[in-house]
Amino acid sequence: MHTARRLALLGGVATTLLIAASAHAESVAAPRPPVAAAAAAAQERLAPLPAVDIPFTKFVLNNGLTLIVHEDRKAPIVAVNIWYGVGSKNEPEGRSGFAHLFEHLMFNGSENYNTDFFKGTELLGATDQNGTTNTDRTNYFQNVPTSALDAMLWLESDRMGHLLGAIDQARLDEQRGVVQNEKRQGENQPYGRVFNAITAATWPDEHPYGHTVIGSMDDLNAADLPTVQQWFRDYYGAANAVIVLAGDISPEEAREKVERYFGDIPSGPPVTQPRRMVAPLVGAQREVMYDRVGQPRLYKVWNTTPQGEADTDYLAMVGQVLASGRSSRLYKRLVIDEQLATAVSAGAGGRQIAGQFIVTATAKAGGDLNRIEAIVDEEMARLLRDGPTSEELERVRTQTAAATIRGLERIGGFGGKSDLLAQSEVFFGDPAAWRTSYQRIVEARPDNLTEAGRRWLSDGSYSLEVLPFPDYSVSAGVDRTAGVPAVGPAPEAVFPTIERAQLSNGMKVMFVRRESVPTVSMNLILDAGAVVDSDDKAGLAQLTPQVMTNGTDDLTAIEISDRLQLLGATLGAGSGTNSTNVTMTALSARLEPSLDLFADVVLNPAFRQEDFQRTRTLQIAGIQQSNRNPGAIASRVLSREMYGPESPYGRPGSGTEQTVASLTPADAEAWHQTWFRPDNATLVVVGDTTLAELTPKLERAFAEWRAPSTPMPARPGPADAPEPSGQPRILIVDRAGPQSTILAGRVAPAFDPATEASIETMNTALGGAFTSRINMNLREDKGWSYGAGGGVPFGRGDRIYSVSAGVQSDKTAESLAELRRELTEVVGSRPLTDAEIQAARANMVQGLAGNWETNAAIAGELQNMVVWGVPENYYDTYAQRVGSMTAAQAAVAAQAVVGSGPTTWVVVGDRASIEPKIRALGFADVQVVDIHGRPVQ
Repeated sequence: MHTARRLALLGGVATTLLIAASAHAESVAAPRPPVAAAAAAAQERLAPLPAVDIPFTKFVLNNGLTLIVHEDRKAPIVAVNIWYGVGSKNEPEGRSGFAHLFEHLMFNGSENYNTDFFKGTELLGATDQNGTTNTDRTNYFQNVPTSALDAMLWLESDRMGHLLGAIDQARLDEQRGVVQNEKRQGENQPYGRVFNAITAATWPDEHPYGHTVIGSMDDLNAADLPTVQQWFRDYYGAANAVIVLAGDISPEEAREKVERYFGDIPSGPPVTQPRRMVAPLVGAQREVMYDRVGQPRLYKVWNTTPQGEADTDYLAMVGQVLASGRSSRLYKRLVIDEQLATAVSAGAGGRQIAGQFIVTATAKAGGDLNRIEAIVDEEMARLLRDGPTSEELERVRTQTAAATIRGLERIGGFGGKSDLLAQSEVFFGDPAAWRTSYQRIVEARPDNLTEAGRRWLSDGSYSLEVLPFPDYSVSAGVDRTAGVPAVGPAPEAVFPTIERAQLSNGMKVMFVRRESVPTVSMNLILDAGAVVDSDDKAGLAQLTPQVMTNGTDDLTAIEISDRLQLLGATLGAGSGTNSTNVTMTALSARLEPSLDLFADVVLNPAFRQEDFQRTRTLQIAGIQQSNRNPGAIASRVLSREMYGPESPYGRPGSGTEQTVASLTPADAEAWHQTWFRPDNATLVVVGDTTLAELTPKLERAFAEWRAPSTPMPARPGPADAPEPSGQPRILIVDRAGPQSTILAGRVAPAFDPATEASIETMNTALGGAFTSRINMNLREDKGWSYGAGGGVPFGRGDRIYSVSAGVQSDKTAESLAELRRELTEVVGSRPLTDAEIQAARANMVQGLAGNWETNAAIAGELQNMVVWGVPENYYDTYAQRVGSMTAAQAAVAAQAVVGSGPTTWVVVGDRASIEPKIRALGFADVQVVDIHGRPVQ
């Protein structure tokens, strides 16, 4: 164990798999193939998994505030995570949505910092920042550089203790509008109304969970200032709060600072909290919902026990046996064997006073939900009758341990160490309570799962079928003005050191050592993506790597899945515009067997007909889903318009239903043979090993991979967007719903390391940060959108500068006008000010440390270097270049990127209600197009 590692390893948990036949006759196994037998033998030699702990110190201040401190010195940052013991379960009748609405108000300023909270935190370089509300608690969290901790604690304590004087009617009205837009945006998504129905059907009206967290429109409209202020007095006292500080700080330092900033805040009144209130269902309840979705979906729900109870943990394991991994019972039966579904999940969601077990299965387009539900019932009955096998139980244990180890790399954010400590304290009164569930899962026996399942899943279910709403149309109608017809016929951070190597086969290796958790992340990058596909084979680059993970010459898809679970590893694959990736995360102790599996997938994909057909079906289903997604539609139409329909950069990388349906296993095998070659590959590795230890392991694993003698095929060059002519265009895509999605773009210069920092700084102030001009206008000032912004991605050749917003439908034209005004004024009458640039500089420079906390973040930066040509020394002077940026330099960047404004605007919304007002704007040609960007009448 490296001394720098901050996780405490408590001792090995034995994970040797016991291969035993189960009791029923079907368990008589056929002889294992040689590879499977070798895998089983290797599994018995696997190193034991560590149990993990999060050391902490707990204090309770005289005013009742609970402080928990975890010391982790791996980066000069501190996570500040505050939980209040109030959620939607505390809302009385007629006040649904109040807890969440108040969470929004907490970001609008306090008595001594009476401006937007994000303006302060962005100056501090805060990362992993958010505030959230659920049924049981409200939390606020962010990571800040150690040097900014005092300022952060001052801000948090000011809104805890000094908020009421800053809440006025204008701010209440503004945030009410923002929350209502958030509700509209969520419900406008496919399956977005599902949990409204589940909540209403599965909980009694009087139950604390009997209404949604976001609340009803009527209750939000009824929120008045006195009631909101009383909510603060009742629930935001110090004694109802827990603050966790995790990171670069000692317990003594933390206590002194928290006493200084929070010690004078009153405790608040006693809070009455509901405790265990389980509400089992009786019998079978059913409901059918129609929605604008591409595929039918089944939800099956049982009411169960709260978080932290043994049955909840065992039910979570039941869910994993049913639906986690390709060999899980429901996934194998529904997705692989019978191919009735494209996705399936199952799990227990424990909350503070009750829980639910939910099975979700997404059918293929036109699929039979009745048949799917019959299989779900059959497989669950078989599991509850016979119990899990020892192998299934071992996979679940290993998955849980590996996921926990990976998750504890982060000090803050969702699921980070500060989050676990706060949740354990608020829900159970003990910051270490999470370990009880973890240990219970590791030590579980088959009968634990069976007994819990029989207790809670044998009766009392609710089934919801979500079916596609047909695309109805109307006729032209008649001229009714003529009357009845006549009778007749109608904190500055240093980027880690990059080491390089090249294997004997020509494959390049980029390596960064990170010792904070015992894992290794690998990303094999091939210099070929969607743009190398011919028009008639569009989607092949995306399909090929997905098929590769579904079987090798010696391993089936199920055997790969089982091996990954036993190794505690993850495997992924995909492609982008210019590159293709195969990724793996592995436990350091099991790196060699994980590398063997990784290399087998890369070198020896089988491309079996059944695996290919199943994966192709999933890709087509994804395309069908994207045809219903407003954001995906807008992006597809804009790319086609900007790059041209004939350009490989102007078509969707996933292909179309027609092109993907025509692909064959031979196509995928040819793509693999053409582009998967070591002289076209770079392996990015980040994690807990050394390059000296890693290189011989890579040489052994990839020893048989050799570059062919044939030269590398030609690839399309960088993107070359045609010069737009004439005035701007507005393209309307007709999609009924309460929201419109706006996406606008213009051609931006190719990536240039010399100017990119100035573009990023300018865009942070204009559209990249929460407090940017565009977001503050449409979200905070107008209340028309849940979020708006813009930016320029990395790319090869010409790029697209775009701005986007999801807005309420009746404000579509007005939002277009406001976006156009902002983009016009920033290069004209109202350039970015010194103050705005200063705030952007502080946000970008101070946030670097938090941006590079995880292995995945570092690996992402390395991929940018490989794929987009970002120099390896780019970040050596990045902070200096951003820190010296001036408003004058930002103005030059705005002229280069924003210029005369977008040349194309795409609006996906209800044509009948938005088109007249859009045409009345008069600043662009207006045309109606279909979801692929083709003109319609």
